[in-house]
Amino acid sequence: MYKHVITANLQVRVIDQEMQAIGGQKLDMPSLCSAHLWKTSERWDLMGKELFRLKDRHGAEYCLGPTHEEAVTTLVAHQTTLSYRQLPLLLYQVTRKFRDEPKPKFGLLRGREFYMKDMYSFDADEAAARRTYDSVCRAYAALFARLGLRCVQVQADTGNIGGKLSHEFQLPADVGEDRLLVCGRCSFAANVETLPAGGADCPRCGGAAALAESKGIEVGHTFYLGEKYSRVFGAAFSNAQNKPAVAQMGCYGLGVTRILAAAVEVLSTEDGIRWPGLLAPYQVCVLPPKKGSKVDDAAAVAEELVRALGEAGPNMRGEVVLDDRTHMTIGKRLKDAAGLGYPYVVVVGGGALEDTPRFEVICQETSETTFLSKDALLDLLGRVETV
Repeated sequence: MYKHVITANLQVRVIDQEMQAIGGQKLDMPSLCSAHLWKTSERWDLMGKELFRLKDRHGAEYCLGPTHEEAVTTLVAHQTTLSYRQLPLLLYQVTRKFRDEPKPKFGLLRGREFYMKDMYSFDADEAAARRTYDSVCRAYAALFARLGLRCVQVQADTGNIGGKLSHEFQLPADVGEDRLLVCGRCSFAANVETLPAGGADCPRCGGAAALAESKGIEVGHTFYLGEKYSRVFGAAFSNAQNKPAVAQMGCYGLGVTRILAAAVEVLSTEDGIRWPGLLAPYQVCVLPPKKGSKVDDAAAVAEELVRALGEAGPNMRGEVVLDDRTHMTIGKRLKDAAGLGYPYVVVVGGGALEDTPRFEVICQETSETTFLSKDALLDLLGRVETV
């Protein structure tokens, strides 16, 4: 559980970097949402049983927010001095969401409570809103690239959120619940639910029988909403003619906990967990020799190596852990390290006591083992990206 908290916090830092790079402003919105807002948008009944509903002691109705279109649009609507010069406005949060799933399963992949990043954009016109939409999609692509995850952007249904345009971001995986159709001749990809039944020809390039079906795990979803919420709640701004105009909206979600679970699913092997490098709880695990072994003197070298690695640069600070369970064999601790998913494992053995000390370095991602000097090891790990 502690490890999941660390990796989730690291992921939020990566998300913050990508969202703020495109102008995102972070805020917090309440998890407890007034039924009045949801009834105003007509989603109180539309959401059905998935919405967690409750009443306070006075009988007023509320829900636990699965998404926050109503709340954020109301917030913007109360900014009565908003000018077109202040647009686009991109507001986002990373917080707990709630959805009364009929059959929660796959641990973090589908639960009733989960962490999500949701962003909401407000633009002056449709052209600007679509540019913002595209910029967020590019930021999502950059995020998944940094995580080392192959993600496919597919055409999707707008569902109960609504709007004119929607895309899902899918990690291809056999355990995925979504069926995808991907063209082998162009960049077209879609969730199968958006295409006519039985259609195998690509609607974009016209390629005959060009669509291949696969499965995926949805980890992100974007929507161009237009005026669906802004008109209902009165989210307006003063345009260039100093006249009130209704804002054009978009909303964009990322499943924070779902990305963690999906990444482990698609990257791991039977031998152990594989985290995206940026999300690993620690980058390096150093294994000193077993106490009482012939090379027990190398234990002091291991402790010095941990200190040197931690001071090698700002990217390694707090990223190195010493497995000091020296009553256990190296083999047992290597197995544990593979199960925990450290990107790099450094074994301090007899080679560390040579005139030119050498260390056994195991890269978990490639399963390659190399023997490096201290300087070469510092150089290798100094180039590792961290957040």
